Amino acid sequence: MSAFIIRRLLQAVLVMAVMSGLVFVGLYVVGDPVSMMASAEATDLERDEIRAAFGLDKPLWQQYALFMQHAVQLDFGKSFLTGQSAMGLILERMPATLELAVVSMGLAMLLGVPLGIWAGLRPHALSTRGIMTGSVLGFSLPNFWVGLMLIMVFAVYLGWLPASGRGATVHLGPLDLSVLTLDGWSRLVLPAVTIALAKGALIIRVTRAATREALPMDYIKFARAKGLGWSRILRVHLLKNIMIPIVTVGGLEFGQVVAFAVVTETIFAWPGMGKLLLDSIITLDRPVVVAYLILIVFFLVMLNLAVDILYSVLDPRVRLQGAKA
Repeated sequence: MSAFIIRRLLQAVLVMAVMSGLVFVGLYVVGDPVSMMASAEATDLERDEIRAAFGLDKPLWQQYALFMQHAVQLDFGKSFLTGQSAMGLILERMPATLELAVVSMGLAMLLGVPLGIWAGLRPHALSTRGIMTGSVLGFSLPNFWVGLMLIMVFAVYLGWLPASGRGATVHLGPLDLSVLTLDGWSRLVLPAVTIALAKGALIIRVTRAATREALPMDYIKFARAKGLGWSRILRVHLLKNIMIPIVTVGGLEFGQVVAFAVVTETIFAWPGMGKLLLDSIITLDRPVVVAYLILIVFFLVMLNLAVDILYSVLDPRVRLQGAKA
């Protein structure tokens, strides 16, 4: 286990180094951030001063070497636009994105796992056809369209829920959480449901497939032969054995929500990392973009590590020390 974790951590360092180089070079050859920072009336001398202040007058390799020297200390420079620490800006927005991701994936699991098991147990029932049709729609409809429709119905026509913003928050340790306030929940529901519909549809399909695969297994037949009730069979035997594919997909989808909730956060004006990334790309704010991507790569590697470790809890037969990195 220890060797496996150390190997994954070394992989994370290598992946982050490669990604930082690719992103740094890619952003360097696209546009000129000075044009965003300087006014239209700025002289060439003023523009040169801005370049020198941010080190943009140095050769690319010197800029990258300086960047890596500071990155080792978790210092990714300052935002070109605000002058604040790039990592500080991202960490300031992280609680909102994590909150949205946790709530939306929680809803997806609560929706997807029971419906997927039901569809797997009754493959020919009319209700199963309705569930699978709904999962196809949820998986196929684009998030931006679903989000706009939810806004039109629940915010514009019915007026039940607000359409944008995060709402009131409660300071809990280093985090500001909106799930602890009623106003926060009222603003969290629509973006969370928008994401949960798509992710829940995928969980339904994965759970149904895993259930159909597990039902013919000998341990299910033996449990039924012993006279165990279906509730106990589902709870003790079936659910435990189908959790590995569900955990795998759920973990990957959670990482996707954290990393790529840009569209949903933009539609609902949710002040998360995704919206910050989009704004930084538009304004060529390189330090923020690079810091964001490195942080996300590290988060995804650690998330995959956590999922692999969870395998050993769900199924002791899994041998992490022999797994390939």
